Amino acid sequence: MLRFMPVGDSMTIGSAGEHTWRYRLWQHLCATYGGPFTLVGPRETLYDKTADAPTSYLYADPEFPRRHLAGWGEGWMHMAPLIGGEVRACRADVLLVSLGLIDLGFYTNAEQTAENARAFVAGAREANPRIRMALLPVIPNVRAASDPPFAEQVARFNELLAKTVADLDEPRSPLLLASPPATYDIHTDTYDGTHPNAHGEHRLAQAFADAMHQAWGWGDEYEG
Repeated sequence: MLRFMPVGDSMTIGSAGEHTWRYRLWQHLCATYGGPFTLVGPRETLYDKTADAPTSYLYADPEFPRRHLAGWGEGWMHMAPLIGGEVRACRADVLLVSLGLIDLGFYTNAEQTAENARAFVAGAREANPRIRMALLPVIPNVRAASDPPFAEQVARFNELLAKTVADLDEPRSPLLLASPPATYDIHTDTYDGTHPNAHGEHRLAQAFADAMHQAWGWGDEYEG
């Protein structure tokens, strides 16, 4: 049984009424991956905007393994201290990570964020020396379109993340840098300039699915 753990911020946890990209990826793997797998993590709720808390179970389709390690307003700095314990507790084999926008927007600069990413990798490997990780660069949002210094920090962090993957990749615990969706457009793939709508969910799932297919031969290329 291959155990995938989605790790991320608000784009990964999703909010009440959504499918989430986690669901879209699960559907794709059910159709194309030949072996048993599941999604794992210590959490399973969506974010409830009315309650301003991650308390909702109102998935558009709740019939999938909903567990994850994602939080509205959480980033590398929040997940790095947690990841070792959660990898160990959930016996995760693969981490699917989409983090960084929150860090850069509110907490740390590109260099500091990259250091937290390195600490995250170290913590995950301490818990499981054979853990695999697919990491998605930060996708610029509406703020990056109007705030050039922020856009520069996003671009700088993505450069540092690529270097982190190149530096830390190793055969027994491979790191994979997923490519941002080539056709992702904040005007058509999000509902507010940041968070994915249904079309955007497919594009994020595609980024992870295509990366794993191309690098590790898992499943097929994404269709949807």
